Amino acid sequence: MGNALHEHGKRLAAEFLGTFWLVLGGCGSAVLAAKFGGDGNPLGIGFHGVALAFGLTVLTGAYAFGHVSGAHFNPAVSLGLWAGGRFAGKDLLPYIVVQVLGGILAAFILLQIAQGQPGFAIDGSQAGAFASNGYGALSPGGYSVAAAFLCEVVMTAMFLVVIMGATHGKAPAGFAPIAIGLALTLIHLISIPVTNTSVNPARSTAVALFAGPGAIGQLWLFWVAPFLGALIGGIACRWIGNENR
Repeated sequence: MGNALHEHGKRLAAEFLGTFWLVLGGCGSAVLAAKFGGDGNPLGIGFHGVALAFGLTVLTGAYAFGHVSGAHFNPAVSLGLWAGGRFAGKDLLPYIVVQVLGGILAAFILLQIAQGQPGFAIDGSQAGAFASNGYGALSPGGYSVAAAFLCEVVMTAMFLVVIMGATHGKAPAGFAPIAIGLALTLIHLISIPVTNTSVNPARSTAVALFAGPGAIGQLWLFWVAPFLGALIGGIACRWIGNENR
């Protein structure tokens, strides 16, 4: 019994640290490096750099923690894997709680770093403030709530399809983190203009808490749409047989 609790604790700690790394690396790249030196400065990593940074956090995190917890780092991924028959329902809520907490700690530390620059301020009326997600006036491209919702559903569903396919027992061993990381990069390249890309309720919640009431008021979409997409992706993979490892 004691050993089982110890192992469970290690899995939760891995999910906490992995989600912490995802938010710190992905959102940190957007806040600190995307426009470094001002618009047009070649030192800024821009749109493509932020997309790559999110992919790299998952790739490196999966290699670091995948053998411990499965490297979900995302409440929607945990839900989708449960729907796909790959994850026990009894572990779902604990995973989600530590993922959100890990993300919040990362956002808090990111804020402390960002405030080290004179004049730094978060303007919650601006799209993407503090790497937050949004629709309408808070969408980077001004996309509607319907477009944002559809985008998040489809992107999360396809993310689950890639995750479950890449981690299938018949898939090439050892390469899953690369496929998953590249998939998340691709998802960001597609959807940063629409919602600033969530597909991860923990990531969205973490930065929204510091971005202001606008981001918090739109946070519902970045729980509902990724959860719906994850269920679709997980169930679809289970139906076509990807749950048989």
